[in-house]
Amino acid sequence: MDKKEVLKQLNLMSRNTLMETLEIRYTEIGENYLVATMPVNEKVFQPMGLLHGGATAALAESVGSTASHLFVDVENYEVRGIEITANHLKSKRSGLVTATANIIHKGKTTHLWEIRITDEAGHLISFCKLTNIILAKKPD
Repeated sequence: MDKKEVLKQLNLMSRNTLMETLEIRYTEIGENYLVATMPVNEKVFQPMGLLHGGATAALAESVGSTASHLFVDVENYEVRGIEITANHLKSKRSGLVTATANIIHKGKTTHLWEIRITDEAGHLISFCKLTNIILAKKPD
């Protein structure tokens, strides 16, 4: 499958999920990375009118978990996030944020991702780390 088709399929998988609610959109894919965007608007605000840290963490986990999904045999294995950390470095009131997940460790049972969330000017908004576990699917 070409990259455009993979991105199309990833975005279709987001229907009726938190990713659709937050308007997360997968936009770029590479050998060891995945990129997604999320608009900053009232859907993702905390009460002070700023991007909510939980929405930022949801964006980071979405892009990192989906990236791990691309590396596994989905017929026999599934991905689960087991730890996420987020350092929120800059506030954001409007516009668009972009999350870029880069693989740090791709083992048989765990994947470690660095996720950098930036604004339109390239300023670092949040720096996140996600650990995923790769589990064998249980027979039905």
